[in-house]
Amino acid sequence: MPDDIKQTIIEYIKKEYLDEDSTDEVTENTQLITSGIVDSFSMVSLKMFLEKKFNIKIPDEKATPEAFDSVNNIIKLLKEFTQEV
Repeated sequence: MPDDIKQTIIEYIKKEYLDEDSTDEVTENTQLITSGIVDSFSMVSLKMFLEKKFNIKIPDEKATPEAFDSVNNIIKLLKEFTQEV
């Protein structure tokens, strides 16, 4: 799995969901949903970002809190729908 895809997702999450002065570190294993970094509204915008960025369609039934709870989980989800990852 290319590191740049992981980095793209991490950078998006930091830019969109963390305050500028936040000291929270986001890694591929950070729990995004359970830690409160990403809420249900943010999950929808994250899904739209991924769909646009990777030119895919993620079915709503696959867009679960578990699937979006870490960058690693998001990458697993992307692998189902794209050959790029």
